Amino acid sequence: MLSTPAFGQILRQLIAGSALVLLTACVDTPAADSAPAVAAPTPSAPSVATATTGSMPPALLTPTAPPAAISFEDWRENFRREALAGGIQPQVFDQAFAGVDPDPAVINADRSQPEFTRPVWEYLEGALAEQRVRNGQALLGRNAELLGRIEAHYGVDRQALVAVWGLESNFGQVMGSKSVIRSLATLAFEGRRPQFARDQLLAALSILQSGDVRPERMIGSWAGAMGQTQFIPTTYHSHAVDFDGDGRRDIWDSTADALASTAHYLQASGWRRGQPWGFEVRLPEGFDYAQADMATRKSLSEWRQLGVTLPAASAGQEGEQASLLLPAGHRGPAFLVLENFRSVLKYNNSTSYALAIGLLAERFEDGGRILAAWPRGDTPLSRSERIELQNLLAGNGFDPGSADGIIGANTRQAVRGFQQTLGWPADGYPTQDLLQRLRATR
Repeated sequence: MLSTPAFGQILRQLIAGSALVLLTACVDTPAADSAPAVAAPTPSAPSVATATTGSMPPALLTPTAPPAAISFEDWRENFRREALAGGIQPQVFDQAFAGVDPDPAVINADRSQPEFTRPVWEYLEGALAEQRVRNGQALLGRNAELLGRIEAHYGVDRQALVAVWGLESNFGQVMGSKSVIRSLATLAFEGRRPQFARDQLLAALSILQSGDVRPERMIGSWAGAMGQTQFIPTTYHSHAVDFDGDGRRDIWDSTADALASTAHYLQASGWRRGQPWGFEVRLPEGFDYAQADMATRKSLSEWRQLGVTLPAASAGQEGEQASLLLPAGHRGPAFLVLENFRSVLKYNNSTSYALAIGLLAERFEDGGRILAAWPRGDTPLSRSERIELQNLLAGNGFDPGSADGIIGANTRQAVRGFQQTLGWPADGYPTQDLLQRLRATR
């Protein structure tokens, strides 16, 4: 596909270091709503959250960022030399970059840090909107033959595929309208993570060189996610497939290619056909909430022995490993999540997104309804409050990692530590009450 072995070697390294998604912020906050669908999670994380990208690929090209005084034209020429040295053909580069200049809207999006986020229950209400459910049900029927072939080939359940399709692009209706080359060039020139953008830009150029898509049709989000199921370029290289047999891997205009590519990704991520994503459960009085952590895995039978009440649908799967998820803390619904939930997390590393995918897939078959009540009286912490919380935790000897406003595993562990000193349920869930108690320690 590419003209030199050197570029192929670089690309394999890029793919190994990358994950799927939008490249905005990440982690475990609920993803943000995108038009009508949740964006990638776009779902919004609560407010915005975004999709996750996983670890940043290793630096394979230099320099990683342009000197402060360099012009875009000089940067482009430097990058052109590197791309050509790596195997990109001159005419491919020149056609892709014809008329390309930095996009101010991309920089604004890259630098924006939403102050307020929506709670998980509001995010799920948007993700599971009745219109989306009805549209998904209709498309399951209309594409039954195609979905059956994809399901048979990759072993990924059709309802899950259609759920991803619905949340990522509103079933192909909202794929983004920006030039992927322009967006990635902008981010590589002056974005927050220039090396990641450069790696994705190189991969995007190789996609053009392969002939899978024309430059004018390579459109996507401001962050470079593309097509009906929002692949970043390195993910496209590793998992996109030509399922309709026309000689191109077209995730923009071929529903067959887009859905089969997603199935290929989930298959590679450990999807188990026919296995539930998880179950809503009830916890006993006096339960040790510190066990509610994705890093803690127990068999369903072991969870039962701890007093967890599982639904009848879990029968016959006693040996399956599961983790306990409390997306709104101990006062909200509880879920035991299995391997297919983790597979979705590899697609988008947001537990709210993965929960939405599982529930939406069930909703297509008139399931997916949560029984327990959400703590709707809670006001989520704003971004500045989350940063304050992290600084206060650190000041009290509980290490939350970087004070970046992202509630990841380190911050949740630090929250648990402080909750335990208070004698509170150690669910790792930050609240306004917890922040007030931390403020009192100043």
